Amino acid sequence: MAIFGGRTRPARQDAAPAAEAGGQPGLPAFLSAAQSGEVLSPRRRMGLIVRLSIPSILAQVSSILMQYIDAAMVGSLGASASAAIGLVASSSWLLGGLCTAAATGFSVQVAHMIGAGRDGEARNVLRQALVSALCMGLLLAAIGASLSFPLPVWLGGEADVIPGARSYFLIYACGLPFTQLRQTCGSMLQCSGDMRTPSLLNALMCLWDVVFNSLLIFPTRTVTVLGFSFTMWGAGMEVAGAALGTALAEVVTALCMVGAVCFRSPKLRLRLGGSWRMEKKCLTTALRVAVPIAFENSILCLAQVVTTTIVAPLGTVAVAANSLAVTAESLCYMPGFGVATAATTLVGQSLGAGRRDLARDFARSSVLLGVLVMSGAALAMFLLAPAVFAMLTPVEEVRQLGTEVLRIEAFAEPLYAASIVTAGALRGAGDTLAPSLMNFCSMWGVRVPLSLLLVGPLGLHGVWLAMCIELCARGVLFLIRLGRGKWLRRSLLN
Repeated sequence: MAIFGGRTRPARQDAAPAAEAGGQPGLPAFLSAAQSGEVLSPRRRMGLIVRLSIPSILAQVSSILMQYIDAAMVGSLGASASAAIGLVASSSWLLGGLCTAAATGFSVQVAHMIGAGRDGEARNVLRQALVSALCMGLLLAAIGASLSFPLPVWLGGEADVIPGARSYFLIYACGLPFTQLRQTCGSMLQCSGDMRTPSLLNALMCLWDVVFNSLLIFPTRTVTVLGFSFTMWGAGMEVAGAALGTALAEVVTALCMVGAVCFRSPKLRLRLGGSWRMEKKCLTTALRVAVPIAFENSILCLAQVVTTTIVAPLGTVAVAANSLAVTAESLCYMPGFGVATAATTLVGQSLGAGRRDLARDFARSSVLLGVLVMSGAALAMFLLAPAVFAMLTPVEEVRQLGTEVLRIEAFAEPLYAASIVTAGALRGAGDTLAPSLMNFCSMWGVRVPLSLLLVGPLGLHGVWLAMCIELCARGVLFLIRLGRGKWLRRSLLN
């Protein structure tokens, strides 16, 4: 039974009508089929995965395209500006990854509860997640701000790079409370089955980022469009303007995301009722899921930080090429994260409905789709690498070096896809400890030692060759975990 505004009614009756469930076609029918024990054909499973993946993939791709424009804006200022952002990029990812971990700890519970038809309890989890997200965001902001001054020095930045890196990281850290709210609410919508709303808002965030950056990075200037010239105001803040533009985009998107989940979500909106009381079981489960993810993100990003310190002595050109190559590579792997998001939702809801067979089949089909998508993207990346770098930077040395290392990475993308999508499926089951340990072994047992070994004779090429080998090893480990099936025995429900 569930309680709504003082009235008691069966929990199944508060589910949204089939036509409403997040506006996501096919998902209500899937839930009905899963809960009734119906067998889904491979074609129907793959069709559902594709329908759920497409909005998230489009959002991820649009995000990367906007990041390309973002990087090009900063790159036009010179190699030092690109290096300033690249120097603290791994540290920024670390804090962002902690936001993701906190969001996942609550959102996976929502997927299981909706799959079990316990929508009222899912709304209680949402309320606790919102309170926890605000507290977590403020804590991370305080930590990031306190580290902003010494961090670039610790990372071995050159004198012309350190000031920009400090200002960028400080502003980024101050925006983390909104980053945490955006990720939490977006994950809640996705795990409730609504992929379209968070995908659209995340795509719009990238557009806002470009708009704010164009106003904040550059000084007031004359712009010509289709033969018409006009004066565009600009703050001329350079690297700091890029950080402030991103932070403002996060603020706008976070507020929209909170409004979407709290007032428009068919299953989670606040007016349907619920409790704000913090429950021990919900918080304990969130920690059990989130802590391994936080550990995983930490070890991955700390390894990236170590890699940055390995690259930094190679000079400003190498740091800039490394940073821009990472941005360029994301065009390949972001679609994989889109498929992984669909896998998390479908596996979580299948297990919530008590259908281990469906959870296993959805996981395997999702991995197959992710490998196919990322393999195609890798081929495009290999062929178009020179054109991509021509857009990202005017510095010829950075273009040439970045193109060469990016092409090394293309060969790792199929197995990298397997690791990304498998991790999404395992998260849907609440299996987060084993993946975090596998990532620890691959990053610190393969990538970091190989980078140290190869950077001397091969320079930046050696670092990226080590990355390629490590990603292949990681993919094999995740496929073994998926095939063994022990993760299917996990449950987040009573």
